[in-house]
Amino acid sequence: MSAMNDFHHQAMEAAFLADLARGRDGDEEKATALFAQALDLELKALAELTEPIEPTHSIFHRSAGWLALDCNQPRLAEKLACKALAGDPPAPIDEQLRELLDATHARLRPERAAAATAAD
Repeated sequence: MSAMNDFHHQAMEAAFLADLARGRDGDEEKATALFAQALDLELKALAELTEPIEPTHSIFHRSAGWLALDCNQPRLAEKLACKALAGDPPAPIDEQLRELLDATHARLRPERAAAATAAD
């Protein structure tokens, strides 16, 4: 449990620094690198979670999903949200996971439309 929490806390710290780099400093390159680091750490935290214990399971999936969106990986974000929703997340986290799915689908919609147009 300790390694999982350590990874999660490191991920949240990297995400915080990424937000600062993007917002305060306007340094998109640094923000992108920090978000990628945060996503990697959050995925490591998830790998340490051997059983879907709530609310930890849902919280870590939600965090990793938003980080995946920040890393321009909407399909990964979608998979993470769906995996968490397939369990039994608490109501507030369920709602946040559905917001993540909405944001993910909004990001994927233009990609899917372009792919459909190219296939025609």
